[in-house]
Amino acid sequence: MQLDLELYREEAQVEANVRISYIHIAPERPLHTILFVHGFGGRARQWRYQIEQFAIHNEVIGLDLRGHGRSSRPGGGYEMDRILADILAVLRHCDVNRPIVLAGHSYGVAIATEFAWRYPERVSHLILIAGAGEYNILPAYKVMFRLPEPLLRLFQPIANRAMDASLYALQEMYLHNMRHWRGWDKFPELKPKTMVILGNKDRVLPQSAFERVGELVPEGSEVINVGVSAHMVMLERRDAVNRAIERFLEGETAVPTHSRWRSDVEAAGRGGLLAERPWLANYETAVPPTIDVPRLPLTRLLDRAWRRFPNRPAIRFMGRTLSYRSMSAQAARFANGLLSLGIKKEARVMLLLPNLPHLVIAFYGTLRVGGIAVMANPLDPPEELVRQANASGAEVLVTLGRFSKTAIQIKVQSSVRHVIYASVADYLPFTKKLAASLMPSQRRADQLPDQAAGSDFAWSRWLRRFRPEPPRVTVRPEDTAVLQFTSGTTGIPKGIILTHYNLVANTMQVRLWLTDVRDGHEVMMCVVPFSHVYGMTSAMNLAVSVGASMVLLPRFDTEAVLRAIRRNKPTLFPGVPSMYVALNNFPSVRKFGIDSIRACISGAAPLPIEVKETFEKLTKGKLVEGYGLSEASPVTHANPINGRHKAGSIGLPLPSTEARIVDLKTGRPLAAGQIGELVIRGPQVMRGYWQDEAATLDVIDKDGWLHTNDVARMTEDGYFQIISRRQDSWQGEDKKLAFPRDVEEVIYELPEVREVVVVGIANQPVAFVSLKEKTRIPAKTIIQFCQRRLPPSQVPRLVIFVKEFPRSFIGKVLRRELVSQYRQQIRAEGGSVSQHLAGLDDTAVE
Repeated sequence: MQLDLELYREEAQVEANVRISYIHIAPERPLHTILFVHGFGGRARQWRYQIEQFAIHNEVIGLDLRGHGRSSRPGGGYEMDRILADILAVLRHCDVNRPIVLAGHSYGVAIATEFAWRYPERVSHLILIAGAGEYNILPAYKVMFRLPEPLLRLFQPIANRAMDASLYALQEMYLHNMRHWRGWDKFPELKPKTMVILGNKDRVLPQSAFERVGELVPEGSEVINVGVSAHMVMLERRDAVNRAIERFLEGETAVPTHSRWRSDVEAAGRGGLLAERPWLANYETAVPPTIDVPRLPLTRLLDRAWRRFPNRPAIRFMGRTLSYRSMSAQAARFANGLLSLGIKKEARVMLLLPNLPHLVIAFYGTLRVGGIAVMANPLDPPEELVRQANASGAEVLVTLGRFSKTAIQIKVQSSVRHVIYASVADYLPFTKKLAASLMPSQRRADQLPDQAAGSDFAWSRWLRRFRPEPPRVTVRPEDTAVLQFTSGTTGIPKGIILTHYNLVANTMQVRLWLTDVRDGHEVMMCVVPFSHVYGMTSAMNLAVSVGASMVLLPRFDTEAVLRAIRRNKPTLFPGVPSMYVALNNFPSVRKFGIDSIRACISGAAPLPIEVKETFEKLTKGKLVEGYGLSEASPVTHANPINGRHKAGSIGLPLPSTEARIVDLKTGRPLAAGQIGELVIRGPQVMRGYWQDEAATLDVIDKDGWLHTNDVARMTEDGYFQIISRRQDSWQGEDKKLAFPRDVEEVIYELPEVREVVVVGIANQPVAFVSLKEKTRIPAKTIIQFCQRRLPPSQVPRLVIFVKEFPRSFIGKVLRRELVSQYRQQIRAEGGSVSQHLAGLDDTAVE
């Protein structure tokens, strides 16, 4: 499990002038609390491999000793008593009351030993790594630590290459702590179970200091030599050290594997968790069952990205590249620009943009000032956009100059006071920008409209006026970050309230699901719209969280996508099934180098097995079906990327996500295999609907379960299958419900079929079929094929061929539009749908 540990950094005030900085990760129901103590001149991050490994199933704490790492340097006070008091203070701050596993390295061995000796009731296991029998440093260092502080400051730049503490702090710790410690005399009195991992080749201590440690510990202690290694053994031989710690704690199941969960499934620990969530047994080994979501604003992900990867391309757009440093600076300019307009915390900023650099910059810039991003669909009719602007109370609109007519209508009829007009040319390379400026139509699109007022601005000129440093605005995790309006499938679109915590949680859940993602190395194909929460989380926020390059495309055009793939070699490609269908069927698709794609999560609609297998054959990568809904930020389920995939299944709930199937009428939980409504609970579930408490109470019950309105079932081993939306099903002659997906999977097996959607109309299945180019198949053949494979209640009563399916802007087929078009056609002929379907015989098709 790879984590950005700095997202988990906290501070404890231990004295008036002393703050101890530490990394703290606490998953749900941890097996142990493991505290890591670094050595002389070290820091908590020296334990990064152990923290990442053991945080999967344990609460872990890695602290920076006073004067080290990010902890403050007091004027004095480096005695052992104060160091131990710091540890106790951190444990109190983390609310740790049970005995801990205490691991120390180098001089941290002395500190850990002293703590275990003085507070034996607080320590269950003691792990001593590369410690010394005494801490008599080499003569050259003794001389240096006698120098006055002004001289020490001269040597500090040199020391910074090897040490994570000031020389003054090291001097004080040596003079008042290290040289006085004689703790090896206390080793025989140690009560906790003890393990020693030997180390050598330290720069400060002679080799002879390490040789007696194994002889000094109590009889029965475990002494391990992991082989040739230098002093930083937990870094250089991390796998060996981790295995040794696992074996040492094996009786307590420190790191359960799929076959080593506790046998007592009623226990309160991990076994109890497995009993409640059977899907955990099918998780990949590196995926944690639960995660400790950092309580941070979403903008911290961008802060970490530009600090870790300042020069890495953040955005690749039409041949232009923006680094993470540049993107962050422009988001800061945008934030300062909003402040200049009088925009305050919790003000709403409406973003009406396709996937352009402006959208990423405006999104994070809005969040930097504590504003709320109202994500608008550029394909919605102006009347709906006006309604959403009024419903949200948006004060600023950011959109393209070519949408000026809609923008003017929104401003006139809503609360919007300012419009910022962007242009595609703003982020084009110089040559493309010059060519665009010579085109009259493009020049007009880039200019402010004639009706623009003094409160309207052109993006580039406006942005340059402001500072590139982020403003200092306190944003809390529970603050609202996004208003995402629903698609309006079942009524008027409602505003979904997503907090910073919701979005950080879902971003981390998806990131941990992708077990082989490499921070700072990935390239993300971003064609799924950011203005929908699926694209926002699985493409934009995920990319920022791992320092990936985002290849932006404003819309899905198959050939344009393939050219972008050939040019940028993306490794990750979140999308919807229709995108993968289009790529699968494009002539000579392999010549575009699509084998760079390593992993894809498909959402928004069922992923047919034929589509999955064809795409994986072309790319040699993994394409897995996932599931989510906007009210859950949105991802809740996915099939394992490198684990067991079940055809026709949405996979397993993500870490820290609870899911169950409940009776469609009574709401009581159902056993595995039974069909009912899918309900979900987790940190990604929305706060509620914007200014609509009644609608919120309709979908989120008093226990926090989100009702999805999707009919589903769960297998014994925890895989979930979406059967249908409740309104898309029909009832067979046996009074049992039948569902579209069972029929669609069969029709997809016909090689002529490009895409199929089955809908229940007047309690009869109707199949809408799109064929591949230059192919034909009679509707009668499709019916007969289904008759051989399906029970009578699932055989389509009617087959209707369509060239293209009506879709939402994210690419999801609008089933209601298909039904509406069919109904209108029948009414125009003077009949009713029921009469039309009833009048068909077994072979009558259209």
